[in-house]
Order: sequence, then structure tokens, then C-alpha cells
Amino acid sequence: MILIDDTVISDDIKEKHFVCDLEKCKGACCVEGDLGAPLEEVELPILQEIYPLVKPYLSPEGIKAIEEQGEYVYDDEDDYSTPTINGRECAYAIYDDKGILKCGIEQAYIDKKIDFQKPISCHLYPIRITKYENYHALNYDQWSICSDACTLGEKLGVPVYKFLKVPLQKAYGEEWYQQLVEEIEGE
Repeated sequence: MILIDDTVISDDIKEKHFVCDLEKCKGACCVEGDLGAPLEEVELPILQEIYPLVKPYLSPEGIKAIEEQGEYVYDDEDDYSTPTINGRECAYAIYDDKGILKCGIEQAYIDKKIDFQKPISCHLYPIRITKYENYHALNYDQWSICSDACTLGEKLGVPVYKFLKVPLQKAYGEEWYQQLVEEIEGE
């Protein structure tokens, strides 16, 4: 366990290896599970604001789900999440020409239509954050659909914390990330 400021980081984040392998998993994390992507409260007004710019990227089914449920939903776990299409894939998910699920929000970002890349929970995956009153717990979420990502990460020698450098910096800052690297690599 690593302690930095008000965060507790599991050892798995330094020990496990991970590199998304979309060619193999086909973006399964956008469709598997009980709920849509977890959302931070600060992301809710952003989703409302960017929806008109993201809408042209979405599937008709995704648009229908968002227009029926809203840009976000209050879910069964008393949190906010993205709406889903028939309780399955994220309403913001889109299929590319290879049948791989990707994020419509992120595609609008890549095309410079918006300056919000995607929900931080998606950007940080396979790290899941649990927020407590006095600290955040960062844990590695091992999921069978990501076994190919673990294999590729192992093959390439990329630990989770290096694979997620940019989103970790986005979530906690560059100084925090540098402390994390020093804690891990200084051992």
C-alpha cells in the first residue's frame, strides 16, 4: 500500500501490468457490467453542456437512450453514471468500422469539438476510486474481460501506473504522480 497525501494506492497498481488491447476485447468495458460508467458530480453539468456537440457521433439507439434517460442517471448504487442502451452498453459508446466499441465523447474530443476527453472513471480504468470522508482509495479492478490487456501489459512490461500516467495526472496532478513514481521506483 502506498500513501500519498489523501490517497491510498493499492500495491496492485505498481505490480500488475496492463495495456488495453482493443483488437481483442472489442471495447467490452463499454458494454459489460450492470451500470453505465461511473460519473463524478462535477462531470454532470459538463455532459449536459457537451451533449449537443457529441450527439452527432452517437448511434440512434444511444441518442434515444440519452433523450429518454438524460445525459446521466442516478443509478442503483446511489451514484451517478452514464445511461445505457437496454441495460447494456453505454449510451455514449459507438462502434468503429472494425466493430470495436469506442467513446463518442472521446471522438468529439479528438475532432476538437469539445475539450472534455471522457469521464475520468473511463480514462482511469482499470483503476477504480472509492472516495471516503478523509481519503481516496485507488484500487486495481481485475476483470476477466481485460485478460488480454493484462497479457499485453505483461509482454510489453507496462505496469498499471505507467499505462495510466496521463489520467492519474489529470485526476491528482503532476506533482502527485511524480511522488507515486518515486515511491514505486525508489523502492
